[in-house]
Amino acid sequence: MTERKARALADVGEGIVLARIDIAVPPERVFTALTTQELTKWWGSAEMYRTTKFAIDLRPGGAWRTDGIGADGSEFHVEGEVLEVDPPRRLVQTWKPSWEPGPATKIVYTLDPIATGTRVTVKHSGFTSADSCDSHSGGWERVLSWLGAFVNPAPRYFVCKLLPPRASFMQDMNADERAAMQAHGAYWRTKLAEGIAIAFGPVADPTGGYGLGILAVPDEATLRAFQAADPAIVANIGLRYETTPMVTVVY
Repeated sequence: MTERKARALADVGEGIVLARIDIAVPPERVFTALTTQELTKWWGSAEMYRTTKFAIDLRPGGAWRTDGIGADGSEFHVEGEVLEVDPPRRLVQTWKPSWEPGPATKIVYTLDPIATGTRVTVKHSGFTSADSCDSHSGGWERVLSWLGAFVNPAPRYFVCKLLPPRASFMQDMNADERAAMQAHGAYWRTKLAEGIAIAFGPVADPTGGYGLGILAVPDEATLRAFQAADPAIVANIGLRYETTPMVTVVY
């Protein structure tokens, strides 16, 4: 499922930034990425800065802090106080960066369930500097894009050949083999409906038929789990997968 790009608007007169992104995962998944050590895995990029530490006392009145390092090696931190917590829908906290003088600002995360997953809205208010307000607009677009890419990474595509135990397999399957292949077809149809399988079917190769399918999965571990759970493999009747990654996909 395609993510919508993060968008942010700054009202420098009011000192408010509003940012939003739709992410194709449940609110619980997004809330976890925002409030646990997972945050250090996605907040930042090599060419800009990396978040190296994160600590939070996830309750009203609790303190939170992140530490990071810029691409130039400079260290920084951001800290504040948790004001409201309503998992997995809402998180409110103050924001005080080490590089910026003045009072703390306030961030409200709202995670609304939608048909395609979660709509994440960030309201960052309390800016007294127009320049700071404007720069945080671009910053939140980057941050929400990083968040979306982490919790729902772009899929990798693989061509999967299901190789039979013998060249004549498609013509002379016994009852047990046929039952396994029927279950295999039902399994792939389920994954087709889920968007994991892109296409599949038998190939009538003159030297021996085989099954062919295209999968869209986040990583190779998911690919291996998919194949291991295939009834054709579980049946242990001599079938095996031969898999090749695709460089690019156009469809």
